Amino acid sequence: MEKLKVNIPGREYEIYIDNGILNNTADYIRKIYSGEKIAVVTDSNVAPLYSEIVVSSLAQSGFETKLITVPAGEKSKSADCLMNLYNEMLDFKLTRTDLIIALGGGVIGDLTGYAAATLLRGIPYVQIPTTLLAQVDSSVGGKVAIDLPRGKNLVGAFKQPEMVIIDTDCLKTLTSRVLADGMAEVIKYGAIKDKKLFEMLESIKSTKELFANIDKIIYNCCDIKRQVVESDEFDTGGRMILNFGHTFGHAIEKKYNYETYTHGEGVAVGMVMSCEYGEKLGITHNGVTDRMISILKNYNLPVDVQISKDELAEAVAVDKKGEGSKINLILIEDIGKVMIKKLEKSDFLK
Repeated sequence: MEKLKVNIPGREYEIYIDNGILNNTADYIRKIYSGEKIAVVTDSNVAPLYSEIVVSSLAQSGFETKLITVPAGEKSKSADCLMNLYNEMLDFKLTRTDLIIALGGGVIGDLTGYAAATLLRGIPYVQIPTTLLAQVDSSVGGKVAIDLPRGKNLVGAFKQPEMVIIDTDCLKTLTSRVLADGMAEVIKYGAIKDKKLFEMLESIKSTKELFANIDKIIYNCCDIKRQVVESDEFDTGGRMILNFGHTFGHAIEKKYNYETYTHGEGVAVGMVMSCEYGEKLGITHNGVTDRMISILKNYNLPVDVQISKDELAEAVAVDKKGEGSKINLILIEDIGKVMIKKLEKSDFLK
């Protein structure tokens, strides 16, 4: 069992990391919740695998539960799906003193978290991430959102969970592509903040070796995010470094209508593009791009896609890291050393 505490004044919460802990979901929930009703939100991929384990644990402990299942995929992070979720929760007669659980990957965490942040002006919720990407990144820190046709995560809020429960056994049911999707975010953490983590990832030669180290890897990533979030909860300064590769990555996801490339795949290509752009500006050390390409290929992640400068510029125009006419682009000087570069949107990619 690994445990971390996110120390945000007034909104502190624990992160539990272990294998098999889904079987004891109710024991963890009892630590932070003494009410009766719990809405469990999941998707059509996760429901057959883990919903019965979670709901059964809660029911056996006396909780009144409602399982809500949405279609799997990025397109569920929509206003229409959000409205359906609101209606399901209101039909369940959920109140502000009840609890919501997000059981799934990043899409479920973001969608459910945003519903929890906004329905009845806020209902407590718990994150139970089932993908590597969600376990190391989106389940921690309180960023929740839905997408708009004009871009990803453009409607959102900051809503810290009451707890994060990470069962590493869930990773055993992931496809190789979904596992690689999460590795993009793991690699990101090494690139921006932890050179030793990056070097360890470079040295891993097989999935078996990866799983032998996965608890430590997840702990390190969550610990990095914990530190960054504690220093900048609302993403106005230092927390922006967590978006390394994301400005380009979100543009790639949008261009391909969230169907061709996963979030992690978009971020992987975005990190390469950021390194290339940083080298062009004389900020990123020579050779860093080659090193990034090499590690991404080792984890079966893409390193380039077809996208025009105009399409990238359009995405930058509505990027959440923008400040008026400027954009905050996250670059790395070297592995483990990150910086925020303020650029004029009009000059971007010229």
